[in-house]
Amino acid sequence: MADLFLGSPFRRLLYARPYASATAAMDWVETPTSHIIKINVPGLGKDDVKVQVEDGNVLSVRAAARENGKEENEETVWHVAERGKPEFAREVVLPEHVKVEQIRAGVENGVLTVIVPKEPAPARPRTRPIAVSSKL
Repeated sequence: MADLFLGSPFRRLLYARPYASATAAMDWVETPTSHIIKINVPGLGKDDVKVQVEDGNVLSVRAAARENGKEENEETVWHVAERGKPEFAREVVLPEHVKVEQIRAGVENGVLTVIVPKEPAPARPRTRPIAVSSKL
């Protein structure tokens, strides 16, 4: 019975990491030369976002805003704190034939853009007629 439950999609809920509480909106576009992944990261900078490739083909994006000590001192009084600390984790299984070593990422205007270059498609063998003789 436990194998049935733990082997189901609910398994991720049981073993979820604490920082994986939210999912950021994502767009994924494929061009002839690359895959372009855009993820909303409002209020986060390049030091707040961690992008890495795990297990050879899983693109992992994690974000957690750092504490901002500029606004707080002993004279600061918070009246409302609704925005909170944006945190999320997102994993994408990359397709075959990508150049993992050349992945680039950048944050601008609240959007993380990850560019995953594609390897040239493997050459397909051309159709070549072969003469058939009666004796080899």
